[in-house]
Amino acid sequence: MLSRRLAWDLPPNRLSAALAARRAAGLPIIDLTEANPTRAGVAPDAAALRAALAAPGAQRYLPDPLGLPVARAAVADYYAARGDQVDPAHVVLAAGTSDAYGWLCKLLADPGDEILIPAPSYPLLPLLAQLEGVRPVPYPLTWREGAGWRPDLAALADAAGPRVRAVVVVSPHNPTGAVLSAQERAALDRLCAARGLAVIVDEVFLDYPGAGAPDPLPSAAAGLSGPGLPGETPAFTLSGLSKVAALPQVKLSWVVCGGPVARRRRAVAALEQIADAYLSVGTPVQLAAPALLALANDARQRIRARLNENESWLRARCAALDAGRLLPRAGGWYAVIEAWNGADDEEEWCLALLAEDGVLVHPGYFYDFPRRGYLALSLLTPPSAFRSGAERLLRRLA
Repeated sequence: MLSRRLAWDLPPNRLSAALAARRAAGLPIIDLTEANPTRAGVAPDAAALRAALAAPGAQRYLPDPLGLPVARAAVADYYAARGDQVDPAHVVLAAGTSDAYGWLCKLLADPGDEILIPAPSYPLLPLLAQLEGVRPVPYPLTWREGAGWRPDLAALADAAGPRVRAVVVVSPHNPTGAVLSAQERAALDRLCAARGLAVIVDEVFLDYPGAGAPDPLPSAAAGLSGPGLPGETPAFTLSGLSKVAALPQVKLSWVVCGGPVARRRRAVAALEQIADAYLSVGTPVQLAAPALLALANDARQRIRARLNENESWLRARCAALDAGRLLPRAGGWYAVIEAWNGADDEEEWCLALLAEDGVLVHPGYFYDFPRRGYLALSLLTPPSAFRSGAERLLRRLA
């Protein structure tokens, strides 16, 4: 009866089952995976949010497949404030970044075609591809001492078989925090143009640079090969209010279409057809987009302060750690600890940490790290909980 897109009867993994059992028993949990800004105390002011969503005209249905002009202009203004020039005519609105991924799979690939997805990466990406009947094919990010996690472009080229239609890059990357360099973006543009591939750039964490990283981080929305340079291949840049404004519950995302002019124009027209079949973005949030993006500045500053405070504290604690190290973060919300002793069986280690210390972290296999021994923590966790949980984690490592 059910389709073969997914394995629908997957049992929960051992860590999920142990977490559910602990919650059912009413036992305390320090959740170092908390990445929901509405639970982490950094979301915009509730009264200001209600006022923004009460914009005049919200009671009327105003269908526009690409998105209302006022909302698309607000997105362009967001980029302009960062120093990037984006034409509102190249912006397509969706209800969420997951929806945008689905639309791009429909746009670029036929059922059975393939898209390249980085490994490690967030596990949602392969799932979204499979739901569209598209096969996700991994290409590696490799660790280079002194440079961090970098895309292996040679391996990417080898993975680009005859049915590959697009390459997904995530910058800042989740969870490693890696940010594509200008040279990597330009090389990717040339490679994909030579192979006839599109590029999908996920930039949802763009507003959260790490210590020592450029501020603002460069966006592919202004040109894959650099600001004002359209690039040689079609490029689609994704972002949205979930991270930009710490409003995952409001459901507004966007795709900025780039690349050669004629191909970009055709892509926008095709996305308009796809979007017209869904008309998924609500009128109230579109009318509120200018106010919501204005509210975002304060939320982003508080999130940055939270990330920097937690990371600075963790870096100081890890400096004396003989059994592992904190890896550098160029951007994003996550910290990754590389453990050299005791966490080689990540699942058992995380199960023990949860059962004996009441602390939840993500094991590296959750993100398809290339080997065992990585632990991922959300820097968005409230500082008191973060310090309490991380102290227990580091004691266990030591």
